[in-house]
Amino acid sequence: MTTAQDTSFVDHLTKNVAVQFLDRVATSAEHEAYRFPRGETWESVTWRQAGDLVERLAAGLLSLGIESEQRIGIASATRYEWILADLAVMCAGGATTTVYPTTNAEDTTYILSDAECRVVFAEDDDQLAKLTANKAELPHVSKVVTFDGATDGDWVIGLDDLAKLGDVHLAAHPGIVEQTANAIEPDHLATLIYTSGTTGRPKGVRLLHRAWVYEGTAIQVQKILDESDLQFLWLPMAHSFGKVLLSAQLACGFATAIDGRVDKIVENLGIVKPTFMGAAPRIFEKAYGRIVTMQASEGGLKEKLFKKAFEVGLKVDALKRDGKSVPTLLNLQHGLFDKLVFSKVRERFGGRVRFFISGSAALNPEIGAWFHAAGILILEGYGMTENAAGATVNHPDDYKMGTVGPALPGAEVKIGENDEVMLRGPHIMAGYHNLPEETARTLTSDGWLHTGDKGSLDADGFLTITGRIKELFKTSGGKYVAPPAIESKFKAICPYVSQFLVFGSERNFVVALITLDPDAMAGWAAENGQAGATYGDVVKSDAVHTMVGDYVEELNGRLNRWETIKKWEILDHDLTIESGELTPSMKVKRNIVEDNNKALIDSFYG
Repeated sequence: MTTAQDTSFVDHLTKNVAVQFLDRVATSAEHEAYRFPRGETWESVTWRQAGDLVERLAAGLLSLGIESEQRIGIASATRYEWILADLAVMCAGGATTTVYPTTNAEDTTYILSDAECRVVFAEDDDQLAKLTANKAELPHVSKVVTFDGATDGDWVIGLDDLAKLGDVHLAAHPGIVEQTANAIEPDHLATLIYTSGTTGRPKGVRLLHRAWVYEGTAIQVQKILDESDLQFLWLPMAHSFGKVLLSAQLACGFATAIDGRVDKIVENLGIVKPTFMGAAPRIFEKAYGRIVTMQASEGGLKEKLFKKAFEVGLKVDALKRDGKSVPTLLNLQHGLFDKLVFSKVRERFGGRVRFFISGSAALNPEIGAWFHAAGILILEGYGMTENAAGATVNHPDDYKMGTVGPALPGAEVKIGENDEVMLRGPHIMAGYHNLPEETARTLTSDGWLHTGDKGSLDADGFLTITGRIKELFKTSGGKYVAPPAIESKFKAICPYVSQFLVFGSERNFVVALITLDPDAMAGWAAENGQAGATYGDVVKSDAVHTMVGDYVEELNGRLNRWETIKKWEILDHDLTIESGELTPSMKVKRNIVEDNNKALIDSFYG
């Protein structure tokens, strides 16, 4: 089965990201464009102010000799300056090469070298150190521009220095940025994003201007977002999910509040009060776990009220989604609980959220239903770096929970051999950088992208992702096991869990490695006589082992016999990006975790 939506708007797209930005500046000049923290306060800039600075920075890049499609690296966390740098690269006709700030020096050097970057924007001294340590291996880099780091007046200059170079260049060449922008073709390279990947060395994904312009416009034509919205953006900008939300902003004109500090997300939501936010499922899992465990610690009447509220909320929500009427008494109870409980949950997220957008991994359906019962809609979407992040998405007025929605307008989705999800449209990559054989394996001759994901399409064209083709394993007894499905069930049961990883390929039974959320466990420890104890000591205690064991037993009661977890262990650390066990988009590198814990896993079968 193949699904596609109306393609008529595709022929009328703005031809490139630079022109799209300049058009937005002209259309919305005095409207708020960006908001960002400066110390303890938030600073706001208009589209005109952002446009003036981007023009100066783009002219500065042109003065350094940047030519069409030449790569320019950005090694920085999510912040206002990242966006300025990216837009300046677009307007100078270059191609942004993204580097996660957590990337080690070796991989940073590999990416910048493979991309042949001419200029690199480096956030601070930590990022600069990676470049200076391997300067000899970066012969193409003629200049480094730092946001906060130390400058040397030669190889390393500041953002203000680049803007001043731009002033001189603009004085000598008036209108040069607009001329450059208008000369960019839709099929020119815009972005080179190196996939963090769960295996192997990063691969550079070549994404063209038409892909990003399409992504933003496909959201705009559905009237999902408009100028009245306010986005809170924390996602890593080196990831395609963050970049597609910037494209949507250019097309729709809403303002964006930016702060990449993950530990500040909940606090910032209360301050910024956005109408929407994109996030990985782990953020919703953590928020769910924190709220549930906090209420459990209250105990007594408050805990009973909280549990009853969600019992009623889930019933009402299920009836409404099935198109059934809600009994009068149940409706009255729901109204009361909405005032006493649900409104307070919504207020924790700012009180104005119209919806959240979940992407980069599967959202646990039970957690999605829990949020929905509280009046918070999480719209799941689907895509990958190779298709500029957005392939399908649910609509606020037309969604099916548990699915990732229908194809974006102008794009196609079909189910291929082995139930593989296949994608085609203006958003598909041009290929992998310097990897023609990899490109040939991933893209068909008629433009279809192999995703490696298994899925199904319903009669209305809504896509459901059922797993990764390579993640399905077979036990030695010949039974197939889908780890993500089991892992998702456990996360819905246990509010303390961070990661639950299932193993058992070619073994005679299934086992699991478990990590617990450090914040949730700090609260648990304080309430259970272990205040001040280290995370490692807490999770190895008999009390925690008993608690987690009860949740594992509950999980096993929901599984087929051959799927049940026979043995398990809690690791003495949570998985992190820094340890290399998580990608920057919070996907688990399953093979790395398995290799790191090979002796432990083998001991389960000893």
